[in-house]
Amino acid sequence: MKVLHTSDWHLGRLLHARRRYREFEDFLDWMAATIERSEIDCLLVAGDIFDTTTPSHRSQELYFRFLTRVSRSSCRHVVVIAGNHDSPSLINAPRSLLEALNIYVVGSVSEKIDDEIIVLRDGEGRAEAVVCAVPYLHDRFVRGVEAGESPETKEQKLLTGIVDHYQEVAKHSQKIRDSLDPNIPLIAMGHLFTAGGLTVDGDGVRGLYVGTITHINPSVLADNFDYVALGHLHVPQRVGGSDSIRYSGSPLPMGFGEARQQKSVVVVTFEGRKSRIETVDIPQFQRLERVEGDYQSLLQEIERLKGLDQSIWVEVIHTGNSVAGDLREAIEEVTRDSKVEVLKLKDLQVLNAVLEGDETSPTLDELTTEDVFIRLLEASEVDKDQRDQLLSTYFEALRELEQQDLRAE
Repeated sequence: MKVLHTSDWHLGRLLHARRRYREFEDFLDWMAATIERSEIDCLLVAGDIFDTTTPSHRSQELYFRFLTRVSRSSCRHVVVIAGNHDSPSLINAPRSLLEALNIYVVGSVSEKIDDEIIVLRDGEGRAEAVVCAVPYLHDRFVRGVEAGESPETKEQKLLTGIVDHYQEVAKHSQKIRDSLDPNIPLIAMGHLFTAGGLTVDGDGVRGLYVGTITHINPSVLADNFDYVALGHLHVPQRVGGSDSIRYSGSPLPMGFGEARQQKSVVVVTFEGRKSRIETVDIPQFQRLERVEGDYQSLLQEIERLKGLDQSIWVEVIHTGNSVAGDLREAIEEVTRDSKVEVLKLKDLQVLNAVLEGDETSPTLDELTTEDVFIRLLEASEVDKDQRDQLLSTYFEALRELEQQDLRAE
């Protein structure tokens, strides 16, 4: 049995206001062709199919068109779980229809643990694998709420709730697998942050977990499953040194911090419960570059990129000692009538001036909310212990806003 593991598509995501539908479509076409060429039997999508809980019609069209193509291929099974960016109800809505195509979706936990355990059967009805499809576990699903709780107490209860849920699913699914055939693989899917996981600047993941304790120890997953397909972190990586617990990573760079990162999907070939694991590199559908330096070195590097005669989106970071007031105009002159487009220009001297209250500074547009909060802590000379506590509280507030958006569905 051949399984392909992917996650974190983030269909509909913008890059500095630039729409990326062509890239998403190219990726899905490439993956469908890979599934057909490699004769994949089962596709696992470990969450964050969409970038928002209210995806555009175009994003949904790409998703369903891809599922339709895969259902007509050699791929016998598709299992999709919701991530933290997805609407649980939107993912669940077409469940009955998709099951007719052997496509299983799990948008949220339910009262029946069996809803997260899927038995995959071959054409003759024999069980060939058991999949524990655990979606992103939102706070309200796994912990009770009491008035006056501290952020630390909330996070500890959330951590305990996530661990207990995975252990319950593992225990129940093992019984099901052993009753069917103890020699078929038991596979887990999850969308979470494991301890030691690698993130990159600007990926939208790091900020929500700085200073928090809600990192799941990989040992919770290690002993029970033959393979664990994870989503949430955008860097392709093994977890805890284990070959069989992996993040596939995002298929496209979600920000310029991922510009030089080789993206991939994971292919797992099972012979009984024994597995052979390999990664398949994803082509680059739109070249991204981050260039840093002083005034002259930036212009030289952009001239070099221009000479490549390729479509390249660029983030420019000026690190010189003085504010380069005419840098934007100079870059526009260099890139005129070329395939190089500068999507973001960041002048670190301007940012520092903004935070120091220089009235001649432009705006805070170049800063993220995380940048502002961290720099304000630094400017206020908050000691490290208190800073970590404030960061934890700040990101807890961001997560609570996310929960409010979900409750408003």
